[in-house]
Amino acid sequence: MRNILISGGSVAGLTLAFWLRRHGFAVTVVERSPALRDGGYKIDIRGAALDVVARMGLLDEVRRHGTDMRIARFVDARGRQLGTMDARLFGGREGDDVEIMRGDLAGLLYAAAGDDVEYVFDDSVTALHETPEGVRVTFASGPPRTFDLVVGADGLHSNVRALAFGEESRFVHDLGHHISIFTVPNHLHLDRTEMMHPAPGRSAGMYSTGGGDDAKAMFLFSSPPLAHDRRDVAGQKKLLADAFSGQGWEVPRLLDAMEDTPDFYLDSISQVRMDRWSSGRVALVGDAAYAASPASGQGTSLALVGAYVLAGCLAEAAGDHAAGFAAYEREMRHFAEENQKLAANNLKGMVLKSATRIRFQMLMLRLMPHLPGRNRVIERITGPIRRAATAITIRDYRAPASR
Repeated sequence: MRNILISGGSVAGLTLAFWLRRHGFAVTVVERSPALRDGGYKIDIRGAALDVVARMGLLDEVRRHGTDMRIARFVDARGRQLGTMDARLFGGREGDDVEIMRGDLAGLLYAAAGDDVEYVFDDSVTALHETPEGVRVTFASGPPRTFDLVVGADGLHSNVRALAFGEESRFVHDLGHHISIFTVPNHLHLDRTEMMHPAPGRSAGMYSTGGGDDAKAMFLFSSPPLAHDRRDVAGQKKLLADAFSGQGWEVPRLLDAMEDTPDFYLDSISQVRMDRWSSGRVALVGDAAYAASPASGQGTSLALVGAYVLAGCLAEAAGDHAAGFAAYEREMRHFAEENQKLAANNLKGMVLKSATRIRFQMLMLRLMPHLPGRNRVIERITGPIRRAATAITIRDYRAPASR
């Protein structure tokens, strides 16, 4: 099983391409976007994922591209400060944890994978048909091709998962919230600062990692499942504007800016839960298999670790893809489930349900530097994340000597 197609050219797909090439496989990556996606928002790398990045020789570069965020400020509807929080604690980071922009990480992974990886941009998989020779893949634009194996690394709304496993509704579980992120002018002149305006059932924010011309706007809100067409950007923008209608602070200005943003994103905060991550010669990795949701803060780490483990297990299986896929699931299942558990509790702090709860949390923020049990409070924030992030042992994978 030497010729592998990866659908999806983001963190999971690029990491998998790197490690499959390292183990001697021929790799093709097909990506729906016309080029490598270099935008996105800030993401965290923790625990076992840092070990994977170090084994790729990228840890120093990842640290060099770190966001270096300094502080999170919470404000009321008039912009008056309610409380502050160290940015690392706000993000649940401690020790060696790194925060980086998604596009910066993707660029580093793409360069590291090397010239031996074949990339097919501006195309996507439309059909999969298993034959005695492998998987015959039909593409939206290019001619059909046959691969030994196909891996879906194409995110929460995975096309490969739908083709190989069935309807998305069977696997994607809405956590009762939505998130929107997009680029806006940095009119507040933020420099490594995050501003957050909490309101009952919704939260709006803005951050900039370096005081440049651009910043990111972020909106979180609780909601029942919302039927919206992911291709109807205008409809999504109206949905967001309706959800935050009447909210103060900088929200009206941020909503006005979304009309001209180049990278509007809105989706449900959801998880993917599946009994198995492979079917025949097709497997899934990253969000396509076990999305933990943005509320977990662990989606990127799951993608990095999952890709490393999948490539290693296939290498050790020496041509027996069924054995390789089974080993991958055994090694990753507990890690994925432990990280998914983080989301529900994290959401309670990200979107506060009532004005009373907001007042209480802001009071705790102001009192925290003076509390005798401050370290215990911090441990309650960072401890569960640290334990989930290290809930797997990263081992060496060695293909049989005959290969």
